[in-house]
Amino acid sequence: MLLQKQKKKNEENHNLKKNRFLITVNVLGSSGPIKFVVNDSDRVAVVIDSALKLFAREGRLPVLGSNVIDFLLYPTNVGSEALNQSEAIGSSGGRNFVLCKKQSKPQMTEARSEMITRKRNSSWKAWLNKSFNLKILSH
Repeated sequence: MLLQKQKKKNEENHNLKKNRFLITVNVLGSSGPIKFVVNDSDRVAVVIDSALKLFAREGRLPVLGSNVIDFLLYPTNVGSEALNQSEAIGSSGGRNFVLCKKQSKPQMTEARSEMITRKRNSSWKAWLNKSFNLKILSH
């Protein structure tokens, strides 16, 4: 009976080890990759969080922050679409990933829109004035 319990415990430990794997995460702008072990059932959001914490703990640059929502995780060998943060990391089938910060879109306010319009108008006017003011120097 004791032998059966030990076998069962060893099988459970073996199954747990089978579900874990080493991943490599390259962070854009960083000098090198981060490597750590994850479970294949871990969600992508958990993996991003772990990568950000490890990145900060090692004191790497650039300073990224800790908000998981601001980042995307891309597999390096499968297509170019970012992984969904709610899916399991093991479902992607990859072991190498790239972590990128989401690009924030600047909001178009009325003042910003007016400034852009004014800049566009003034640039062609400035070019026109500059071209007419060219003087040919004689000896």
